[in-house]
Amino acid sequence: MTAGAADATTVYDVAIVGAGIVGCAVARGLSGLEVDGRPLSVALLEARGDIGDATSKANTAILHTGFDATPGTLESRLVRRGYELLSAYAVPAGIPVERIGAVLVAWDDEQVAALPKLAAKAAANGYERGELIDADEVYARLPHLGPGALAGLVIPDESIICSWTSALAFATEAVQRGTDLLLRHELSDVLVGGATTRLVTGAGTVEARWVVNAAGLGADRVDRLLGHDRFTVVPRRGELIVFDKLARALVDHIVLPVPTARGKGVLVSPTIYGNVMLGPTSENIEDRTDTSTTGSGFEFLLGRGRTLMPELLEEEVTASYAGLRAATEHDDYVVDVDVAQRYLLLGGIRSTGLTASMAIAEHVVELIAAQGITTTPRDGLPPVPRMPNIGEAFPRPYADADAIAADADYGRVVCFCERVTRGEVRDALASTIPPSDVDGLRRRTRALMGRCQGFFCGAEVTRLLDDGLRARDDAATGGAS
Repeated sequence: MTAGAADATTVYDVAIVGAGIVGCAVARGLSGLEVDGRPLSVALLEARGDIGDATSKANTAILHTGFDATPGTLESRLVRRGYELLSAYAVPAGIPVERIGAVLVAWDDEQVAALPKLAAKAAANGYERGELIDADEVYARLPHLGPGALAGLVIPDESIICSWTSALAFATEAVQRGTDLLLRHELSDVLVGGATTRLVTGAGTVEARWVVNAAGLGADRVDRLLGHDRFTVVPRRGELIVFDKLARALVDHIVLPVPTARGKGVLVSPTIYGNVMLGPTSENIEDRTDTSTTGSGFEFLLGRGRTLMPELLEEEVTASYAGLRAATEHDDYVVDVDVAQRYLLLGGIRSTGLTASMAIAEHVVELIAAQGITTTPRDGLPPVPRMPNIGEAFPRPYADADAIAADADYGRVVCFCERVTRGEVRDALASTIPPSDVDGLRRRTRALMGRCQGFFCGAEVTRLLDDGLRARDDAATGGAS
């Protein structure tokens, strides 16, 4: 099943709480295994109505080399390994990735002095391709950068990626491998028994032998339901401004600040969708659902933009948004196994979780194996599902003459800003994990995300969505009203 109610008669081998990028990757990894000669049974629980609908949907969408992680940490190891795994997986899965490289720019003498230390830190993390450059070379690579840059450090393998498509690919493959995706299953209680654990949700009770906590912003609350008090998640809001596609000519590298203990700071980066992004801010808040943007946030970002790339501020703004990161009091991922409870915690997975996701899933398999649970890879798995391309660096249906010749709906544009076709909307609604609302359709097609923000196409796209949802409901009920 993909979104139905929990089946009270099923006892799963593993139940994963949270269908963000990490939970989806773990579900994909575990559902590719067998135990005792049968497929490992997996349930993926999500409180919301779609996968990747919380922290994961507002990631800065950078595929990190891990050059600036703290050497020796679990995060450092998993980000480095995750970069390799996700880079390779993106090819067959159709996840758009552009390896455009990054330049860390030093604006004062203290930052200049920090650059060799950052290069040495990168080498300690296994990344030795960093290159120190002088101001002339900085401006040769970034001619539209603001005045005053003194030096830089080039990280040529930093990349931009589509975080939405990554999560959808993981979840789709997990479901096709047999995972039960249980949407709108908000956890309210955990009852640990002798051999199984019961997860009580608003949509029913799910029973499993093992539980994996990948609940992101809610991971500490799930942890406390199991009797622990090991960390506290502090929502860290990051606001971003997205500039029009016409700004893309200004920058073809990720422009990074010299990082501080507070975070990576404000960056300027192209996006996989052809825009340019400025941000994020970094503000600790209390409300774990508050993704509102603020006047003070915009003022701060525009001030930084005037220094970093003043020409960027002359371009039109297409959108703004805010995401929440799961900051904790720890400097590393909080990963632990409680053997007695048959419980595995994946907490404090910050924005690097996108890059590390597949390595985290690999690590989960290792941790479970260390408890004496012998698993082996399954034979006869379905092929890696190919995701529809929503990136600008690769061909899309509206420009594919062969696709249009085979199916005229790929030539019928319904969202002109983002050049989304009727065929893409139809395919999203017929996919393994279809959208259930406009936001879900946005993340699968980019419809309504352009400069008009749905003013021109909103009525038609919404009608197509409603018709598709109605047809799906009729098919599920045999046409009964």
